[in-house]
Amino acid sequence: MTSTRHWSLGAKLLMVGAPFLLLIFIATVATLWVSWQLDGGAAAVNEAGRMRMQSYRMSLSVGTGETSQLPDQSAEFERSLVTLKNGDPDRPLFVPWDDDTTARFAVVESDWARYRAQWIAAKPTVFESLRADTVAFASHIDAFVNSIEVHIAHWTALLHLLQMSMLASVVVGATVLLYTGYLFVLEPVGQLKQAIEKIQRGDFNARVERVSSDEFGTLADGFNGMAEHLQSMYKNLEGKVAEKTNLLQEKSERLESLYAVTNLVAKATSLDALAQDFTKNIAKISHADGVALRWSSQGGQRHLMLAAHGLPAALVDAEQCLYAGDCHCGSAVGSTLNVIPIQSATPAPLAHCARAGFETVVTIPVRLHDVLMGEVDLFFHARVNPGPAERSLLEALSSHLASGMENLRLNSLEKEAAVSQERHLLARELHDSIAQSLAFLKIQVQLMRDAIKTCDEPEVAKILEEIDLGVKESYGDVRELLLHFRTRTNTEDIEPALATTLQKFEHQSGVKTTLSIQGQGLPLAPDVQIQVLHILQEALSNVRKHARASQAWLDVEQQPTWRFAVRDDGIGFRPETDQFDETHVGMRIMTERAQRIDATLEVFSTPSRGSSVILTLPTPSHPSTSNAARIVD
Repeated sequence: MTSTRHWSLGAKLLMVGAPFLLLIFIATVATLWVSWQLDGGAAAVNEAGRMRMQSYRMSLSVGTGETSQLPDQSAEFERSLVTLKNGDPDRPLFVPWDDDTTARFAVVESDWARYRAQWIAAKPTVFESLRADTVAFASHIDAFVNSIEVHIAHWTALLHLLQMSMLASVVVGATVLLYTGYLFVLEPVGQLKQAIEKIQRGDFNARVERVSSDEFGTLADGFNGMAEHLQSMYKNLEGKVAEKTNLLQEKSERLESLYAVTNLVAKATSLDALAQDFTKNIAKISHADGVALRWSSQGGQRHLMLAAHGLPAALVDAEQCLYAGDCHCGSAVGSTLNVIPIQSATPAPLAHCARAGFETVVTIPVRLHDVLMGEVDLFFHARVNPGPAERSLLEALSSHLASGMENLRLNSLEKEAAVSQERHLLARELHDSIAQSLAFLKIQVQLMRDAIKTCDEPEVAKILEEIDLGVKESYGDVRELLLHFRTRTNTEDIEPALATTLQKFEHQSGVKTTLSIQGQGLPLAPDVQIQVLHILQEALSNVRKHARASQAWLDVEQQPTWRFAVRDDGIGFRPETDQFDETHVGMRIMTERAQRIDATLEVFSTPSRGSSVILTLPTPSHPSTSNAARIVD
């Protein structure tokens, strides 16, 4: 059995082009050889021409009597003869020797021997025949050059012939290659292009005829197989497109539903509004005949209806609050969606769903972090069983609802915490400002009563002035709280505020005060000044109330960190044994204010030797940040 040999496309093109390539290679080598011969002959002609010029130069030197250069000129002529005879290894220079050129070169050599002996070596005195001898000698050199030029003319003709043959070979080879390229390449490609155009126009019956066994034959088989596959696929394409279209439409509807519920959850401002809108949306999304949204108690025992849509009024009124086990609803104890067929289910104590004509209820737990917050009940008049995609969508919607309910709860707690914080701040400000002034007025009122009992009119007038001054200060504090809710401070330096505070304390308590400031530091931020002044005012208030002191000191150090120390010479106490109950809010407020500015508050005391309250501000990380203390209002 013989096997047919299959020639590839490359082998075919190589077989066609190889003879022409070989012919062109031979012609190129021959052309290079002829060119080399021409270069050598041209160099020989040039060298022989130099010999003729040298002969005239020597004749001129002999005729003019300037014989000093004759030895060099004679040696140069000798070198030219040797070069023509033996060639030049450094360049292509050689004489095309044949009988004619050899004879003519021998004549030149004999003429040179006679000419050198007669006119150069003999040093003649008579020069009548010098011109004739030189002309004869030069004519023999010209005859030698002419014999070389004859060979050069032959080589030039041969070179032209080789060039024409190369040009003809190139033209013929290109023509043959173009034809074979068209036959082996362009024609199969054209057939393939026509078949592709038919496929593009929808004609899947298009085929390519296999006319060769090379790569284009394999390509034709592959194209025909692809066309058959496309034809078979196209028959089922419409069904697949319809299936994919339905799937895409379903996914689009799911995305729209998720977006609508997400937008609803994000914009909800109250639980009632969120519940009402959610039931309407989920009824539209699930195509349910009725929807109930129930909130579950912490133990899951009670289920309170938050909102309903599409349910009879009697059912809504009867199931405002359900207990676990009383009905099919309110039983979402699992973590996944549950489908309950009402008619075939075990009768429950409450049968409102069956009386309303519903046949299926779908319960969806509303969970957040494994905590049951409630459930969504979907009621249907027909038997339904949601598919996996619908179940996933309903569970995702319930998850969004749980997040929205939790966000509403957290927002409510945040608002409550903000109100509590505001009240706490207001109480602290009242304690640090108006409460102290009222305490001072209370003392003055008691003193006034004592002065009235003793009929001490000068003392009564003095106390009235103090009371009037205290009322004005209280009025100013109230106006400041209403307008600014801040203590007045100096934005550049705290020293004037400290001096004013000590003067006020000394005036109210009668305790002598001393202010000492050391070092130079960058000014404190206004909010930090406020907290520092309030802490120092409370410390001085404690001195007035409890210390029974006769003198108080306020020592301030600005470098390396701000440090404030309030000292007194009062009765003191034992910090390790004397405890403060909840009614002593002064120390607690001082500690809280220190924490607000990241400062440290220390209290030192010794019985009968006074007390000290030391406030140390944090060291700034960089000098540029010392004026930007971190305050959290």
